[in-house]
Amino acid sequence: MDAGTPELITVGTGEQTRQIACLRRRGRSPGLFWLGGYRSEMIGSKATALDTLGAAHGLEVTRFDYSGHGQSGGDFLDGTISRWLEEALAVFALTSGPQVIIGSSMGGWLALLLARALRRQSGERVKALILIAPAVDMTEELMLKGFSKKELKALEETGRVDQPSEYSDQPYPITARLIDDGKRHLLFGRGIDVGAPVTILQGGKDVDVPRAHALRLVQHLLTDPVTFTLVPDGDHRLSRDQDLRLLGAAVLRAVDGPLEQLVLEL
Repeated sequence: MDAGTPELITVGTGEQTRQIACLRRRGRSPGLFWLGGYRSEMIGSKATALDTLGAAHGLEVTRFDYSGHGQSGGDFLDGTISRWLEEALAVFALTSGPQVIIGSSMGGWLALLLARALRRQSGERVKALILIAPAVDMTEELMLKGFSKKELKALEETGRVDQPSEYSDQPYPITARLIDDGKRHLLFGRGIDVGAPVTILQGGKDVDVPRAHALRLVQHLLTDPVTFTLVPDGDHRLSRDQDLRLLGAAVLRAVDGPLEQLVLEL
């Protein structure tokens, strides 16, 4: 399929049925599998850069929009980590051979959850993980714990909180459904076993996912090779030209072969 033509797949049953739009570039393995962030789309700068990289190196590239995002169906307000993970698993099933899973922000959390689910289901399909400002346990650690008393009251009384965002003219809605479901998928508090090398790219000026949060993730990765790269002047998006080059280099290293030991680049 041409990488510019969206393919629609059906996920869920009954009232939970939704159409998920994905873009797939045919190529060799290991493929690149993209997981975007909260309110991001598969045509964003990092996802597009990965597709361009895949085209240049003949790699399979798969990206998609979560329900309620971009070209996919469904209501954003119905979105939960469970729902979006189910969609990630359904799209991943379209791929073949080993995959390098690349997740940004919320997509970093989903990448870890996806790798765990795949390991339980089908063995060694995950060649490596690359996590950009990974918002692990974000519903608890980066949302709920930061709510004001007024926001907590709104969450209880109306079922949602609307927060302003520098990335959009419209506030980002955060639902009680999202917060409650997130508790089912929390990873911090016990070791995280991915079964593949992990690379973390973190902006030093990221105010949405602070460096301390990403370093906390490193402390939980007890059994896998980890590379942590801090971009001192980088923000949350890490989408400048130099950031995209850094991401591309990390992807090609993962494609060529995993690191053999823990490396911290600070």
